[in-house]
Amino acid sequence: MRPVIDAHEDIAWNVLSFGRDYTRSVAETRDREAGSETSRHVGPALLGYPEWARGGVAVVFATLHVTPARRTSGTWETQTYADQDEAHRKLRAQVDVYSRMFDEHPDQFRPVRTRADLRQVLAGWQGDKPEAPQVGLVLLMEGADAIRQPEELPEWYDLGVRMVGPAWAGTRYCGGTREPGPLTPDGRRLLEQMAGLGMTLDLSHMSDEGVLEALDRYPGVLMASHSNVRALLAGSPIPERHLSDLAIRRIAEREGIIGAVPYNRFLKGGWTPEDGREAVPLANLIQHIDYVCQLVGDAAHSGIGSDFDGGFGLNMLPMGLDSIADLRLIGDALAASGYSQTDVDAILGGNWLRLLGQALPES
Repeated sequence: MRPVIDAHEDIAWNVLSFGRDYTRSVAETRDREAGSETSRHVGPALLGYPEWARGGVAVVFATLHVTPARRTSGTWETQTYADQDEAHRKLRAQVDVYSRMFDEHPDQFRPVRTRADLRQVLAGWQGDKPEAPQVGLVLLMEGADAIRQPEELPEWYDLGVRMVGPAWAGTRYCGGTREPGPLTPDGRRLLEQMAGLGMTLDLSHMSDEGVLEALDRYPGVLMASHSNVRALLAGSPIPERHLSDLAIRRIAEREGIIGAVPYNRFLKGGWTPEDGREAVPLANLIQHIDYVCQLVGDAAHSGIGSDFDGGFGLNMLPMGLDSIADLRLIGDALAASGYSQTDVDAILGGNWLRLLGQALPES
């Protein structure tokens, strides 16, 4: 089975926010949450170990994420912070969530900190029907305010963090979604620290100014873990959340990867839940992937960054997808659009594997 790799899932955020148990199936979680406040706020669940296994999702970039208090949606949000000390404390608690998953369910989940870890995870996915594959989790910090000073970044590296996105909203390091601004002096120091440790830079959520400066400044591996195409999203209330043509070209020039997001608000400008899922067919997602491929001239810089269970659920997916098990259907749609099997395999996982091979230490 050729592995699928998903570059963005907010697993620990869900565990601590809603008590979700990701050893359960999606169907079981949906049944348990039916009619609950959780379902009302974020919709029916999309992630579960049986679905990861059935869909061949071998590796996930699993986030550490908390929301700044000024940007919370309501009292139901518990993973929030008022200052950097609180962000630090809460992200350490999310690291602990992943540690418990690895300790209590080693047959299902494994940390991926090195290329040796990656090879061991992938070995478990050999054959058409792997019996007990492990899902490998690479830790990705989304929004860097928990790093109280750039010089404490080695602490997070020792905890297993291999990827950092400096911004979600604006942070002390960089402007972000709805809060524009360039890299700050601390942001430039953070990039220096990241480069010294060999970490991967995630450009998603960074402001236009920050993205372009980082592309010039950062010498290491970089990506946009979950970002779509701005040119296809006329009417979006947050156009800066999506990548400009210039950014897409520059990311490709730096051999970066862009993870397309199967989230209706990020696929069709002006879409609202009242329009219904039927207003966004899977073809809309293919359009975003194809735009990137056509713009840069190949399929070597596209991947998937689902953001599943990232504050939205089934009611906000394009028609044709039901859970994480269905990411392979994106490959079928790409093939139906004329993509070769080689390119389909690259987009579903091969490109991210190449990036991991460049970014992770050997041991």
